[in-house]
Amino acid sequence: MIDQLNPEQRTAVTSSAQYALVLAGAGSGKTKVLTTRMAWLIQTGQVSPYGLLAVTFTNKAAKEMLARLTGMLPIDARGMWIGTFHGLCNRLLRAHYRDAGLPQGFQILDTADQLSAIKRLIKTANIDDEKFPAKDVQRFINGAKEKGERPETMEVWDAHRQRMVDIYQLYQEQCQREGVVDFAELLLRAYELLSRNALVREHYQRRFRHILVDEFQDTNDLQYKWLCLLAGQDACLFAVGDDDQSIYAFRGANVGNMAAFERDYAKGNIVRLEQNYRSYGNILDAANALIEHNNDRMGKNLWTDRGAGEPLRIIEQPTDLQESQWLMEEIKALLNDGRARRDIAILYRSNAQSRTIEHALFSARIPYKVYGGLRFFERQEIKHVLAYLRLVSNLGDDTSFMRVVNFPTRGIGARTLENLTDASRQIGCSMAHAIGAVSGKGGSNLASFVQLIKQMAEVAQTVTLPELVQHVIEISGLKQYYEQEREGAERLENLSELVNAATVFALEENFEGMPAGKAVEPPVPVDPDIMFQEAISPLAAFLSHASLEAGDNQAKAGEDAIQLMTIHAAKGLEFDVVFITGVEEGLFPHENSLMADGGLEEERRLMYVAITRARERLYISMAQSRMLHGQTRYSIRSRFLDELPEACIKWLTPKVATYGASQNGWGSGQSRQRDAFARQESGNLSPRVPRTVSSGVQVGLQQFKVGQGVRHARFGDGTIINLSGQGNDAQAQIIFQNAGAKTLALGIAKLEIIA
Repeated sequence: MIDQLNPEQRTAVTSSAQYALVLAGAGSGKTKVLTTRMAWLIQTGQVSPYGLLAVTFTNKAAKEMLARLTGMLPIDARGMWIGTFHGLCNRLLRAHYRDAGLPQGFQILDTADQLSAIKRLIKTANIDDEKFPAKDVQRFINGAKEKGERPETMEVWDAHRQRMVDIYQLYQEQCQREGVVDFAELLLRAYELLSRNALVREHYQRRFRHILVDEFQDTNDLQYKWLCLLAGQDACLFAVGDDDQSIYAFRGANVGNMAAFERDYAKGNIVRLEQNYRSYGNILDAANALIEHNNDRMGKNLWTDRGAGEPLRIIEQPTDLQESQWLMEEIKALLNDGRARRDIAILYRSNAQSRTIEHALFSARIPYKVYGGLRFFERQEIKHVLAYLRLVSNLGDDTSFMRVVNFPTRGIGARTLENLTDASRQIGCSMAHAIGAVSGKGGSNLASFVQLIKQMAEVAQTVTLPELVQHVIEISGLKQYYEQEREGAERLENLSELVNAATVFALEENFEGMPAGKAVEPPVPVDPDIMFQEAISPLAAFLSHASLEAGDNQAKAGEDAIQLMTIHAAKGLEFDVVFITGVEEGLFPHENSLMADGGLEEERRLMYVAITRARERLYISMAQSRMLHGQTRYSIRSRFLDELPEACIKWLTPKVATYGASQNGWGSGQSRQRDAFARQESGNLSPRVPRTVSSGVQVGLQQFKVGQGVRHARFGDGTIINLSGQGNDAQAQIIFQNAGAKTLALGIAKLEIIA
């Protein structure tokens, strides 16, 4: 088992320390180390399969871990606690719903359903949705929960925040009343359960003697606290991660958790996995040199025994259209050389960049797929069926009620629903239980709908899960509706696939032949010492599975096609050939990141992730001008390119120094950039210059021009990349050497022209 490991991997797998931190570089075999350690602990008798808990960040990773583990040992792993944070917390709450203050049949709101619930709350509470947009409220609530904060514990420093806290309180009361939880609530409620209930906490601390965590750098503050609480004083905590690949700060991830774990627990017990089995040497040397510019790293240096391989190819094009055309020509050459389309990926920092690339691929008739597109459980028709099923499981779920009460249409109008909403709020109950307060034809139609759901619930007590799904599709009217829809064939195929999904789920979870609506003891082997066992119906289990799958941030692999994706979506993937496009200052690193604390370092980690996706060949491209968000923007190449070692790269176009190439600011690239802009204005590079861009603006006695060097008292030296307006209303977009991209009013900025 451990004979296949390199020395560092073997050290990690067989560690006897209570706390161990494995710093696993890209392509260093971290999944192999995690699963081998689990198998080794079980095989050597140090723990039973049910005394292990393993946490991953995606369902895909959890399934892969289970598959590898069962391939190593002849065990039935279905009763083991291996899953995502959300999945494990859901399992914990199902077993202890009373202690957690939840109804037995509580449902999970995915991100879209949570937003719908917030919109409904804003409307019913007469909240100004311009001052308090639903998405802003959603971010505020989820951010608070990820920090472990409830409305009553939050600090308030102004009227706007007070109102947000009040809305959070109303939302919390609404969810409790309806018996639903969102993703962030799953973790917070599970943490509160363990922290407040000593009996439950001590039971799980005794049970889970070994806790293993994948992608530790992506944990947020509450997840870290939950892990530490679950481990207690005696359990062994084995954390695997890479601080150089922490790129999810916008989701609440705290890269500092790795250093905190090392400081507070591991105390120097770090194993570094630095041998890379994915990429050639030039790719790794470039990645190592780039990431060395970040501060406060835990430190590692990737290496390989595969040899240097090809140099990184870098090209600069005049426009994004020409960049895309070059991409097509290079891709065609790769395909002619026998490369499979699925082994070629085009990465970009912003989704807005994909338009010209997609158009070029379409025009070239090259099949492609935008990785991370709409997933199965997120499709409209699937969400409709799931809403019916949720109501079968929990009639008090108002979000699901509102989604399908009049879909397909059954004569229930907006006025009727408004009256029902008012009655529900006044009585203090769910909408389904308030229908008696609505009179007339609308009330009659509401009663018929509720009766339909109750009939479905009765059927659920006698038929299997796939039979129930098929019954709901037909009796709800959805099948007939899509049969009559002009382009409903694909939706009908998806509905059939949902029945298949339910069939496979029932088989995999040993629910085959069981009534969908009846709660049963877990049909998997359990440890006789376990105090608590979850009783759950096949329907409730399937609904939880669907919600968690919809919330999973990993897309499924597609057909043989060129893969397009953001760099964030590419994390965890690898390809023979990778194109990193749009590597321009202000785009990558993104201008927004330059204003955020630690933003530039996270952008550099993102570039590190992009580089290390490539196995054999890596291209990096940029454009001097790019159409984004309806406007043409002029750019200079990213500072990241000046951080790559010359020995590893090959310029396909002549390299001219730009950012940071001179001690005196922008260096010789400034004149090159100015000349490029001049050629752009004259039409030599692009036949069209947008009217929003001005070649020159007179402000007082000064004449400002695109490409001109300027100095600001606070921001230092920079280059004008865009001008708009006239006179005192004129504005300039400027990229400053040390402060990033800024937009300044020329009438008050007091700029000094320096070149």
